Amino acid sequence: MKKQPLLILLLCFIFGILFQEHLIMCQVIVFSFLIISSVSLISLLIKNHFFQRIKYYCLGFFFFSIGIFVHFQNSQQPNFPTLKEKETIVFQVDKKLNSNEKNRKYYVDILDVSDLKQKESFPFKTVISIPKDVEALDFEHYYKAEVYIYTSEEIKNDFQFDYKKYLARQGVYFQAYLPNDILKSDKLSVSFEDKIKQKRLDILNQINHSSLSPKIQEFLKGIILADRTEMDAETVKDFNQTGLVHLLAISGSHMVIIFWITLLILNQILPVQFRKVSIILSILLIWTFAVFIDYGSSVMRSCLMITCYYIMILLQRKSDLLHSLALSAFILLIVDSNQLFDVGFQLSYGAVLGIWWLTNPIKKLFRKPRFKAEKFFYEISAMTFAAQIATLPLAIYYFHQFSFISIVANLLIIPLSEIIIVSSLLMVILIAFGFNNMPYLYSIFDGFVDYVLKLIHWFSDFESLMSRNISVNLIELSILLLIIYFLKFVIKDCFNPKNLLRFGFCLMLFFALRIAFNFHQYNKEEMLVHSFYKEKIVSVKDKDQVTFWMKSNKNEDKILDFVIKPYMTSRRIKDFKINYIPSDSGSFVYQGKQYDFK
Repeated sequence: MKKQPLLILLLCFIFGILFQEHLIMCQVIVFSFLIISSVSLISLLIKNHFFQRIKYYCLGFFFFSIGIFVHFQNSQQPNFPTLKEKETIVFQVDKKLNSNEKNRKYYVDILDVSDLKQKESFPFKTVISIPKDVEALDFEHYYKAEVYIYTSEEIKNDFQFDYKKYLARQGVYFQAYLPNDILKSDKLSVSFEDKIKQKRLDILNQINHSSLSPKIQEFLKGIILADRTEMDAETVKDFNQTGLVHLLAISGSHMVIIFWITLLILNQILPVQFRKVSIILSILLIWTFAVFIDYGSSVMRSCLMITCYYIMILLQRKSDLLHSLALSAFILLIVDSNQLFDVGFQLSYGAVLGIWWLTNPIKKLFRKPRFKAEKFFYEISAMTFAAQIATLPLAIYYFHQFSFISIVANLLIIPLSEIIIVSSLLMVILIAFGFNNMPYLYSIFDGFVDYVLKLIHWFSDFESLMSRNISVNLIELSILLLIIYFLKFVIKDCFNPKNLLRFGFCLMLFFALRIAFNFHQYNKEEMLVHSFYKEKIVSVKDKDQVTFWMKSNKNEDKILDFVIKPYMTSRRIKDFKINYIPSDSGSFVYQGKQYDFK
């Protein structure tokens, strides 16, 4: 507690969030926990030996109770009006989402519903899908349209992605589809927030009309303005398969580079005695940039970490990465405890913890650098390895795949990331201020990024190095994280029998558990009915064989991605077979048993 008090209290706070998430305690119990834990803090003031011994436990219990209370507040579903399937609504855009081949998607605030008297429930958010042939929406207008509105379906199987819960964590409880035309009217007064969002949208449109090639335009919008809504599926797939998707998200590396560039420029302009002013101005600039690009979750995490770290420097305190990490996580989770369940949150903080835990031991494996360039390469390599090792279990747990080529791809591309980010930022600034009369500069940037994208695509073609459908449960994930914890001691002193014994025991435990879980799934026999929109798919599993029965194959690719592959991963099966039955059939016979489509 004395060495890392913030981190330990953060862990207590997180355990409280998890406790409330899984047990869902009522208001009376939540407040009882809070009152008891608050009373226990009296032990901090009593100098009795017994109370002095338990005071740290009481403090941890208090933060545990705060975690329960905060998540209880953030998990309360608001009261919504009763809506019909088809409603005429008035709404405004809140955020643009990723598009698909047919529709654009937005988060919108519904301001009014025709013929509805329950006005106290407004406004409330929904996801709305709009055909691409309808004019794109903006932040300067109100819109009125007739829509089909519905709530997301409850999941019926443990392997399905719970989209309803995902939306609920964003404060969204409805989905809507706009099939017809839409009416719009100018806002009498546009809020400052909407003006910023509209300016960002205008710059995105300027990039669309620049001389850059379409693929480079989408890359530029994603890497600087955090807009991947129109990025082509092939590019996204390439980044996913090479483990470089973090470059497409505005993350810690982006904000650190922007912060350092600003700090470097200000340090050259301002006198030495104004170094603190340079830091303050640099912090203000990255926060301004974060607000401009719609303060996404990854951006907020990065800005908070940088701010917490440099505030310690400004206060002339010893800068500590773990203190900065813990403080930024506290702030984010107190504001919205649902952030804890965001994959990006877990990967971001996991990567930072990995860098802190493993970077120095890994650097010691390299020879002593002779040149600055060699030292820079070693540091980047060590940090890359550390972050990849630390996040690997989480990445496999959530995405069920791993590519060995990602190690090489990250080592080659990460050193280039500074050049890519700085040049991309420069291009966005030039486009935003209307400097379109520099064709050579645009051509050089276009060629450079196109070469990088081709290199990433080349890496993604190594399918033989890609492992897919890897199933890892929570118990296996916990053991893998424990292995990473002991890995540091093995790297530092691999000849220490105690270190080898602990590391080896964890490895053996992991493989023993994995064999046991595989055996359990192998012996499971089951029949399940899966739903995909209005279609029903029946699966019959016998040992390591599974057969899927469906009536048509018009959506076979989507059924494969959203039904078959997730099921096979959860049940640890490699092979499957699909049988099609006539569209007018209500049942089928398999191995002497009749199964109904219900």
